[in-house]
Amino acid sequence: MNKKQRIMLARILAAALLLVVLNFIPAAGWPRFVLYLAPYLIIGYDILLKALKGIKNRQVFDENFLMAVATVGAIALALYEGSGDFTEAVAVMLFYQVGEWFQSYAVGKSRRNISDLMDIRPDYANVERDGKLEQVDPDEVAVGTVIVVQPGEKVPIDGVVEEGASTLNTAALTGESLPRDVKAGDEIVSGCINMTGVLKIRTTKEFGESTVSKILDLVENASSRKSKSEDFISRFARVYTPAVCIAALALAILPPVARMLILGLPAGWETWIYRALTFLVISCPCALVISIPLSFFAGIGGASKEGVLVKGSNYLETLSQTKIVVFDKTGTLTKGVFEVDGIHHSDIGEEQLVEYAALAECASSHPISKSLQRAYGKEIDRSRVTGIREISGGGVIAKVDGKEVAAGNDKLMDQLGVQYISCHSVGTIIHMAIDGRYAGHIVISDVLKPHSMQAIQALKATGVRKTVMLTGDAEKVACQVAGALGIDQVYSELLPADKVEKVEELLREKPEKAKLAFVGDGINDAPVLRRADIGIAMGAMGSDAAIEAADVVLMDDDPLKIAKAIKISRKCLGIVYQNIVFAIGIKLICLVLGALGIANMWLAIFADVGVMILAVLNAIRALFVKNL
Repeated sequence: MNKKQRIMLARILAAALLLVVLNFIPAAGWPRFVLYLAPYLIIGYDILLKALKGIKNRQVFDENFLMAVATVGAIALALYEGSGDFTEAVAVMLFYQVGEWFQSYAVGKSRRNISDLMDIRPDYANVERDGKLEQVDPDEVAVGTVIVVQPGEKVPIDGVVEEGASTLNTAALTGESLPRDVKAGDEIVSGCINMTGVLKIRTTKEFGESTVSKILDLVENASSRKSKSEDFISRFARVYTPAVCIAALALAILPPVARMLILGLPAGWETWIYRALTFLVISCPCALVISIPLSFFAGIGGASKEGVLVKGSNYLETLSQTKIVVFDKTGTLTKGVFEVDGIHHSDIGEEQLVEYAALAECASSHPISKSLQRAYGKEIDRSRVTGIREISGGGVIAKVDGKEVAAGNDKLMDQLGVQYISCHSVGTIIHMAIDGRYAGHIVISDVLKPHSMQAIQALKATGVRKTVMLTGDAEKVACQVAGALGIDQVYSELLPADKVEKVEELLREKPEKAKLAFVGDGINDAPVLRRADIGIAMGAMGSDAAIEAADVVLMDDDPLKIAKAIKISRKCLGIVYQNIVFAIGIKLICLVLGALGIANMWLAIFADVGVMILAVLNAIRALFVKNL
């Protein structure tokens, strides 16, 4: 509870206590009015000031104006009647402030939940100078600086581990509780918490460009992008408030005038003014104005907790209507890392074949060569390798342990006159020949992410009608991946411009109310992410351009989170619609009862404060998304 909330709570308790005590003091007339004015001003002075400020700024019609008119009117009516019953006016203001305090506490709690979740901004970075660690502002650390992160500290800036090994807690970034092990050479992103060993990290970005800064910026600016539902409430309040004020004025004047002039009866001004004041209290649109933005804020917070960053409530609303999901392949559905996927027809043993291939390719930095070296898994002894020759467009020939080893494609084998065995597997095929004799081949391919198949199934379970894959890969590779995952449609051998064209074609063909989401990770995906109804980027390994262009960012690159994000958005929108229907429905019923004289001020208090509290409680449910 912050200072402002504590002060408000003290005012509520003081006013409530005074109200109880005054019921036992036998005062009447003006002394009674002065006594009751004390709790009224204690609890309501800020509402009165806001109402006066609104009138001064020509922004009259808001909830403060409604409460001021209704309570001041009730006091004036009690003075006019000589009843001395000021309890209703003080109670209306008191219960309204109770509702406001409750709403403030609820919003504060949801903000704290998000703050705790996103409490990843580091306060300092450790830089070693003259053998001592010095704490400096992360903003002052230049690219290429070696920083030291000790156990229990947050990683302040993105970089590469130079020295040390440790376990990282990445829960604040990805929502994933499973720790991640890192060692020298591994890339590391800011915002993680170092759990075990001391790490020396060479920074690769400035603090302002680091993952932690971008995440905080996304969360802080999310509320600036309003959804259509929020815009509807703003427009509704601008029309609704003056309308009910005019209706209340008409209720106070027209029936008494009609009674006098048409029916020849006493006007009964007191009765109709009281009904008009009750009508004003009932009409206050607090439940809608407060609960709708709070529902979206809670939805964004709940999604963040699961490692899904939504850049604004408008995107949350669009996400809930997603019926077509289009995927990039490499880095999105696959790991984007080539690995040895198979070894076929080897007559010297699989391990021996991989060893010869890794040694022959040891001088190359090509991803294929790197994958062979990883599969070998041992330190390369370059003294065993001599006479390396790269054959352009074919492969490599080298002397390994005195034997001539050729590693390459069909063309290299044809060039050497080696009879090879064709491979029907999808991927890059490395044929091997040793001393002019065929020794088998190695299949290297991009590996599917562990949850890719589940992700497609989960999307279809949420009601997504069509899944599409767009890729620059060869048709054979694309079709195999799409078939393995159960994707409905696939387009291969596409350039970035072709991807945009295909997405535009899909946008034209889709039903009007259905939304299309595109999921990607690379720089080449940025234009498509912008063009889709909703762009979803992989945040851990995705390019900065893709993350910037996207509307939703998956912090752990798990495509299974897409279905989770859609479920969260639908729960949030469901809560929003529930609150709209509930609040407006109760208001309309109570307004009719108030106009007919059936509802008194106490029912007005329930219609205003009670509905608001129930709507706020309902809105907070959007934070709880763990089991969706």
